[in-house]
Amino acid sequence: MNNFSTFFNSGWHHIVDINAYDHLLFVMTLCAAFKLKEWKQILIIITAFTIGHSVTLIVSSLGFIPDNPKVIDLLIPFTIMITAISNIKNYGKEGVFSNRNVKYIIALVFGLIHGLAFASNFKVMMFSDNIIKPLFAFNLGIEVGQLFIVALFMLALYIYSKFLKGEHLKWNVFVSGAGFGIAATIFIGALQQ
Repeated sequence: MNNFSTFFNSGWHHIVDINAYDHLLFVMTLCAAFKLKEWKQILIIITAFTIGHSVTLIVSSLGFIPDNPKVIDLLIPFTIMITAISNIKNYGKEGVFSNRNVKYIIALVFGLIHGLAFASNFKVMMFSDNIIKPLFAFNLGIEVGQLFIVALFMLALYIYSKFLKGEHLKWNVFVSGAGFGIAATIFIGALQQ
């Protein structure tokens, strides 16, 4: 089971699987505040997110982070809600949270948190002490999956902007608001378990 394609496919499916919609939701909410012309910043922020969860996978697979699904189930929707609030509150404004470098750092930190959800699946798949190749393949699958989702998201934004003549502010508010609402529902459900 420790072959490249198995781990790549597992990473890919972990992102594009509709049942893993919390990760899809985070990626879309993360991208909502960016305009089409800011595609380079989107690539950087998605890569920062991937680096964050890659670090968590490494540390977790070495046994340094204990599994606590209840905490993870609360933290992931919380990161989506914070991202959504930041998108709306700081849209078009100057300040600490509008700084691109700060957004990259936040994506990296939130990637660390989201990596906790990936870690349990990744650890189950590991049967050897050599984690480098499986970790690379798994993360590459996740990154390609995220870029696929971002491409679809940006295509939808392109159609909205160019053909429907929609304003980006309304797009940001709608996507971020939907992200917040769905994440809040997930968060409340996790609290009740």
